Amino acid sequence: MSSTSSRRRTSHTAQRAMAHRRTAAVALAGVAALIAAAVQSGAASAAPAKPQAGKVNQAHAAVRLTASQRVELIRHADSTKAATARSLGLGAQEKLVVRDVLKDGDGTVHTRYERTYAGLPVLGGDLVVHTSASGKTMDVIRATRATVKVVSLTPAVSKAAAEQQAVKQAKARGGSKSAASSVRKVIWAASGKPVLAYETVVGGLQDDGTPNQLHVITDATTGKKLYEYQGIETGVGNTHYSGQVNLTTTQSGSSYTLTDGARGGHKTYNLDHGTDGTGTLFSQNNDTWGDGTTSNAATAGADAHYGAQETWDFYKNTFGRSGIKNDGVGAYSRVHYGSSYVNAFWDDGCFCMTYGDGSGDQDPLTSLDVAGHEMSHGVTANTAGLNYSDESGGLNEATSDIMGTGVEFFANNASDPGDYLIGEKININGDGTPLRYMDKPSKDGNSADSWYSGVGNLDVHYSSGVANHFFYLLSEGSGAKTINGVSYDSPTADGLPVTGIGRDKALQIWYKALTTKFTSTTNYADARTGTLAAAGELYGTSSAEYNAVQDAWAGVAVGARSGGGNTGTSYESHVQVAIPDNGPAVTSDITVSGRSGKAPSNLQVSVDITHTWRGDLVIDLVGPSGKTYRLKNFSSSDSTHDVKQTYTVNAAAEQANGTWKLRVQDQATYDSGTINGWKLTFP
Repeated sequence: MSSTSSRRRTSHTAQRAMAHRRTAAVALAGVAALIAAAVQSGAASAAPAKPQAGKVNQAHAAVRLTASQRVELIRHADSTKAATARSLGLGAQEKLVVRDVLKDGDGTVHTRYERTYAGLPVLGGDLVVHTSASGKTMDVIRATRATVKVVSLTPAVSKAAAEQQAVKQAKARGGSKSAASSVRKVIWAASGKPVLAYETVVGGLQDDGTPNQLHVITDATTGKKLYEYQGIETGVGNTHYSGQVNLTTTQSGSSYTLTDGARGGHKTYNLDHGTDGTGTLFSQNNDTWGDGTTSNAATAGADAHYGAQETWDFYKNTFGRSGIKNDGVGAYSRVHYGSSYVNAFWDDGCFCMTYGDGSGDQDPLTSLDVAGHEMSHGVTANTAGLNYSDESGGLNEATSDIMGTGVEFFANNASDPGDYLIGEKININGDGTPLRYMDKPSKDGNSADSWYSGVGNLDVHYSSGVANHFFYLLSEGSGAKTINGVSYDSPTADGLPVTGIGRDKALQIWYKALTTKFTSTTNYADARTGTLAAAGELYGTSSAEYNAVQDAWAGVAVGARSGGGNTGTSYESHVQVAIPDNGPAVTSDITVSGRSGKAPSNLQVSVDITHTWRGDLVIDLVGPSGKTYRLKNFSSSDSTHDVKQTYTVNAAAEQANGTWKLRVQDQATYDSGTINGWKLTFP
């Protein structure tokens, strides 16, 4: 008779191993409505109007659901999805698909949906519905505000043409496949007006040996490429001395396997330098894994198993999340991928993490922060689903860096103290410098310290610098300091200081925003709104934590400061105005009153416009006197989408009081957009 049990035994790990802006005012209103709804439903005690300073308001923190409770919430959401769709004003051909459900302490339920139209998936149609304990819908966060409707479901472009275009794009990036893995009709709604499109996925390998899952979106009417992103989410981290650690393994008879029965059955496999398949489950006749050297294949297996174990515990103990999907089911890990493969990646298709062995197969990328990074790609894929391109891609990568850093600090391993450096021991640069720096991302020579209008055009590992820097500032604050023996000196975009609130609070705010406020199309402006809403719910909108979120975002050039006399007063418009394709100019008004004298010479004009080809747009500020101030000129070569930017205007000739106008004109055909809102800030 054989018996099976989970065991924790001593092992030796490697000795040398490696988005639709909603403003703060809207967030405030949402929090107020939530508290009011709680009072009306008899839950006032669960949502105190004045939460204890510096403490998480448990009324707005996620509760730990049992598997059966989560299944029941999903079942209820699924049974009422048709009624929910009608209440949201969706069209007759639109249907909702339940994706995930979270519940707060006061009974608020956050339900995340995908959407279909005439049976076709709507990419960029995802939304989150926030419902009070009494069943009242309090707020809806949508990846797109556009009405999902297309003129025809019959393509003018053939499936073969779309496939050919996608294969060509993949080959330009090192792919070798001559045919796509799949082609399907979809509705593309992630940018601009929803259109019938093809989503083509091309497999194979990228030029560095990473598996390829290139997704190309092609307009099914015009044949124009609308979007592309990589489905394989990569991340390079550091391998280091982890010392002796306890692993949870499984015994069956006289054999032991790297199977973690305490954490959803997570398994660790040996690919033995292969590049596909599952590999072979690590199995041996004793429970001591590896010898600390890279020549022993089980050493990297022990590292990966330990990293997955600590990541599971980090999410469970920090956020109450049980596994990547929050369903208690473990993923699996594969080590020894390829030959001299200097990377690691998450693949949502196999629901697994994969690790290469580094240069010369001497530095496996199986460290704590890498494990945390890769598993966090899975968490993101199963919550916000941030598109892996543009600003949302930067937020996706940053989330993995943020959570991977959280795992490193959580593990509290004396051989691997927590830090805000990524890849500091892998020595990819050959000079001992880290791969990425969270305190000042630009020190790597590529990453962005702060936001600018073209930051979404960077590789996602570099555009992530904006959010990484925000998280560091929110956690630790600006200026010079030493943490766990590492020296940091973090600057700010506006030259003003930021006071940190501590990493633990920063993690809670980011996680709540990721799981209840972010969608597939969230950009940096949206991330500011979402984290402010999360901070307001957890700590109160008059709290130091809420103000710190504003100041940390201002420190990376996203939005204004919290006040205190050094950032002035803002006036905002949230009225949406459609921008006609190659049509007349449209305007949006803001009326300023109660100020004396002239406007400043450094008036800040923050613009939030969605548009599929921003170069078509000419944008002006019109002062109360009627004088025009040019913000943006037409450019036939600027094919980037959206304008989410702050301009500085010398408006000293204007009276401050009066009606100010934002005037926008589309001066070329084929693209349209929307003024989502704009803001004037008087320093």
